[in-house]
Amino acid sequence: MTQLPRLPGDSGGCRDTPILKQRGQREVFCGLTGIIWLHRKMQDAFFLVVGSRTCAHLLQSAAGVMIFAEPRFGTAILEETDLAGLADAQDELDREVDRLLARRTDIKQLFLVGSCPSEVIKLDLQRAAERLTERYAPSVRVLNYSGSGIETTFTQGEDACLASMVPVLPATEARELMLVGALPDVVEEQAVSLLVQMGIGPVRVLPAPRRDTELAVGQNTVFALTQPFLGDTHAALERRGARHIPAPFPFGEEGTTAWLRAIADEFGVPDAVFESVTAAPRARARRAVAQAAEALRGKSVFFFPDSQLEIPLARFLTRECGMDAIEVGAPFIHKGIVGPDLDMMSRGPVFSEGQDVDLQLDRCRAARPDLTVCGLGLANPLEAEGLATKWAIELVFTPVHFYEQAGDLAGLFSRPIRRRDALRLEAAE
Repeated sequence: MTQLPRLPGDSGGCRDTPILKQRGQREVFCGLTGIIWLHRKMQDAFFLVVGSRTCAHLLQSAAGVMIFAEPRFGTAILEETDLAGLADAQDELDREVDRLLARRTDIKQLFLVGSCPSEVIKLDLQRAAERLTERYAPSVRVLNYSGSGIETTFTQGEDACLASMVPVLPATEARELMLVGALPDVVEEQAVSLLVQMGIGPVRVLPAPRRDTELAVGQNTVFALTQPFLGDTHAALERRGARHIPAPFPFGEEGTTAWLRAIADEFGVPDAVFESVTAAPRARARRAVAQAAEALRGKSVFFFPDSQLEIPLARFLTRECGMDAIEVGAPFIHKGIVGPDLDMMSRGPVFSEGQDVDLQLDRCRAARPDLTVCGLGLANPLEAEGLATKWAIELVFTPVHFYEQAGDLAGLFSRPIRRRDALRLEAAE
């Protein structure tokens, strides 16, 4: 039997490494982007953005919804009269919601999503949600959250959405495990299957596919995060009495095993059972990562802050793929969430929180990394300067968690380097 060592304590790794704080110009998408994966995950929900035509164009173009498909999101467009205060935006919102729910009787959860324009005019969507809930309860539950891009990053849209759901979850005294974070269905099924095989249960998932799914929270609930950007949801669950299971995030073979081990220890799973359940998928993941990471070993990587996945991904690339991290930038660094990943990293990289994009570009250009992970707005200019880049947003939209996706995750990083090497070889010929 292969014994998996437990995680090191707080004194190891990079948890205590000083963090460079940056407060300048940023380059990120807005939180409305989260609707693109959330509306597919929650099958009886509708996301009504209260915003501008720009918000509507962003969602429609980013989601790529086909013309014959009726999506579960839309935009209540703020016109000039709304912005100028010449019309009662609350009355107009009520009218649009009435029309929507009359036409779409399948909607059981309605999210009113704030945007930059609605926040600028101080439109009170919480009051609107409370008023509409009274009107449509119990058939429809109306909640609100902010997807504004003002002082936020795009993954915070999911965090704000899930956090808005926690206060209305029913209470329970049962001892249950809750997995928190939206994952592709096939990935979620893999995770739940591994846990059930270990005898862990019942396993609940937030967000659930439907409102009537059995999902509750209480003092005996323990939860494990599957995404590192869920700081507000983490705090909301703890306010309800639930307890967090700290763990590295399930990226790669090592991260997935450590994540599962933390949960298994919480539920007293014997080592023999843990080994029998994980041995085969661990071996497959190791082989897949080793093959995909051949182009990554010995290469350097530089992370611009974008998705909040940066620290767990840097841990995966340095420990499992043999890369050297020069700088790991993240919009926010919540050590209560990413601390276990920091514990596993070797000292060396600069950790930066927030962004001053011009200063960070200077550091990146000076370092000339083999791979730069950044947002779409920076990728093309850096490619023009001869730097290989990986779009950070692709790492959110692509299935990358747990064992069966470990090789695909490594491949997402190796492909830009292979492409650059091929272009250089072609130019040389």
